[in-house]
Amino acid sequence: MPGVTSVTATRPARTQLPRFLPFAAWASFVLNVLIIATGGAVRLTGSGLGCTDWPLCTPGSLVPTQEQSYHALIEFGNRTISGPLLLAALAVLIIGWKLRTQRRDLFVLSWVVLGLVLLQAFVGGVIVWEELAAVLVGFHYTVSLIIVCIAAAYLVRMYEVGGPREKAVPRGYLILTHITTLAMAIVIVMGVITTANGPHSGDENVVRNGVDATLLSHLHAWPGYIAFGLVAALLVWAAMRRLRPLRWVTTLMIVLIVQILVGLYQANTGLPPLVVGVHMVLAALTAATMPVSVLRMKRPVAEVEG
Repeated sequence: MPGVTSVTATRPARTQLPRFLPFAAWASFVLNVLIIATGGAVRLTGSGLGCTDWPLCTPGSLVPTQEQSYHALIEFGNRTISGPLLLAALAVLIIGWKLRTQRRDLFVLSWVVLGLVLLQAFVGGVIVWEELAAVLVGFHYTVSLIIVCIAAAYLVRMYEVGGPREKAVPRGYLILTHITTLAMAIVIVMGVITTANGPHSGDENVVRNGVDATLLSHLHAWPGYIAFGLVAALLVWAAMRRLRPLRWVTTLMIVLIVQILVGLYQANTGLPPLVVGVHMVLAALTAATMPVSVLRMKRPVAEVEG
């Protein structure tokens, strides 16, 4: 096949993973998606300031008090997930420590996830102190999406052979995939900006006075349709040539179609909170599927050196 490195019959041995590493890695990924869902619940129910302080819920109390409303329980529930999430990130790093030389890629990814989780905890506190500043809330959600993408990349690399990798797709397909990745990033950024100027600010006393939300919804939708067209092109190409990323590009297309349908529904029904929450979680899953598709464009080098 032109533009694709040939593969010899000899295949390298797969890395023997520590016993509990897959469980910890999957837990890290699932918890990072879950905290996006609960974070969305906090914002969409107006519970962003349910706990008025950080790291305590209220001055002098770590947990919600009887005098507080259900908003405090929702906000505190979201905070509670941060503990297991941090433990999972630490577990991935510690359990995978013995692979730091053999699988440097996994070691670096585990450090990045842990660092970003710690950053998120700090930013969450600043958001409370700054009474849900829109820029910080948007940044908080964006970093969560980045963590989900990196955690997904860790899962993919964990099940593959380590060491050098070689191109498994034609050059043109590789270029088109990177263009699609850029389009998806623009869609997500515009989605964050649109939400920041929408009606769900996280607390009934926080009012957004930004750019017209209707205009922003269009600016969010147009790149989405472009991304859809690009993914469709990738899918057709991969199917015709039976390329390595086919399965995950198919998954990406399915998730993207569902995401677009949910987006259209919420835009035409006045942004019901539950549907907006589903849209947020689907954004995380769509974002996570993109880097997986990118990683599938290369495969471990088939010949063992030495």
